[in-house]
Amino acid sequence: MCAITPAASVAAGLPRAVGEGQSVSYIGAGRTAPKQLSMRQVLVAWAPLAASWLLMGLELSAVGAVMARLPDPTVSLAAYGGVVFPIALIIESPIIMLLAASTALAVDAVSYRVIWRFMLVVAGALTALHALIAFTPLFDVVAMNMLGVPEALREPARWGMQLMLPWTFSIASRRTHQGLLIRFGRSKAVTLGTVVRLASNITVLSAGYLYGQLPGIVVGCAGVACGVSAEAVVAAVCVRPVLRQHINGKQPAGDPLTLRAFLYFYVPLMLTPFINFFAMPLAAASMSRMPMALESLAVWPVLNGIAFAMRSTGYALNEVVVAQLDLWRPVPALRRFAWILAAATSAPLLLMALSPLGMFWFQRVAALSPALAMLAAAAFAMTIPLPAMAALQSLYQGVLVHSRRTQGITESVAALLLGTVGVLALGIAWQGPAGIMFAAAALVLGNAAQTGWVWWRARGDLALVEGRDGLDPEPITGAHSTAVETAD
Repeated sequence: MCAITPAASVAAGLPRAVGEGQSVSYIGAGRTAPKQLSMRQVLVAWAPLAASWLLMGLELSAVGAVMARLPDPTVSLAAYGGVVFPIALIIESPIIMLLAASTALAVDAVSYRVIWRFMLVVAGALTALHALIAFTPLFDVVAMNMLGVPEALREPARWGMQLMLPWTFSIASRRTHQGLLIRFGRSKAVTLGTVVRLASNITVLSAGYLYGQLPGIVVGCAGVACGVSAEAVVAAVCVRPVLRQHINGKQPAGDPLTLRAFLYFYVPLMLTPFINFFAMPLAAASMSRMPMALESLAVWPVLNGIAFAMRSTGYALNEVVVAQLDLWRPVPALRRFAWILAAATSAPLLLMALSPLGMFWFQRVAALSPALAMLAAAAFAMTIPLPAMAALQSLYQGVLVHSRRTQGITESVAALLLGTVGVLALGIAWQGPAGIMFAAAALVLGNAAQTGWVWWRARGDLALVEGRDGLDPEPITGAHSTAVETAD
């Protein structure tokens, strides 16, 4: 599939991205250039999204902590982290990038309608697939033949899949709406939705913990399902003013967005999380075939929870880059912010690995047994670079989305998958250390390959943006003072 360059995007029927609150002024013959994008502007746009991602990361840790305090904790943690969550992520993967697509393309009534109808069809089909796996013998095919799940985990994992049925459609709906909220300067509404999601989840988790008789997998998956459903409702309510003010009745400025043009843009993005999330069930299936399989699968969601919480703030930078690259001279501030964020998010993991904080977290907060906590701490030390790589990936992926060269993102995730498969294959062949050690190493090395590739593909586009802003802009009018507002 060919990538769409910035120049070709108009011909393909794709609207150009416009940053939030962009304002460009020209004053007569002695016009003044707009101010260069500042670190403060990046921070203001990033902070609400980062808070939302961080709260989602805390949700994973909260679910794991409650499961660990309910009946059959090892089985519940292993069923959730090794079966339910990876399969749910694979099923939802085609709709994950609707947030980036909506942020970049939903500029008028026609483009919004194309994206919304695509969401309804794809999310409906994926929900039907989830139901087939959860409620029919297809689950046994997936669990036994594909993942090699231990017998003790199969029925608990089936219950979890059934409770998670609302997951995919809720996420598809809210990510489509959140893209509009981000594009039109309502990022705080995204944070509000995440707060409601976390509150709903914690309410269910608390009720299940106080009752104390239900398996942890039932309580945890019920909490997650209620949380994502509540967040989707909040996003649908908060987006209504945006639809009234900016979308409904607004005609395209150029050629209208067509389904063909949208698919040309979106299919490479859609493949990206699918390949990325495929690494999770692949890791689970591999750990099931390595030493200490049950222990490794039990530790996996706890390890993922804390690593994801720190990586999550880096993910929030992606949509900020997409929205702000149309502003004046954005590259210096965005690049500087990404590197500072990379250092700031990996530093806490380094501190935990080098101090007693790590064991305190795994034993006291995550409530792992001493043996599992030791195993988690050993694997955790490998994950220190992950948050830094997440921030840099978001910078370069945002550049590629903005330039419509989304194929490079898919290629980078293929590099991730190749690196991951190589390490996991080594672990299966070796049959030496616990599987969790190879899973953590595969996660890090795969992400390193992805980061390097997406940087390589984005270099030229970054240079084009810098070259664009090095030119003296032409005035919109003659000698009269003019202000052009594009505050979409």
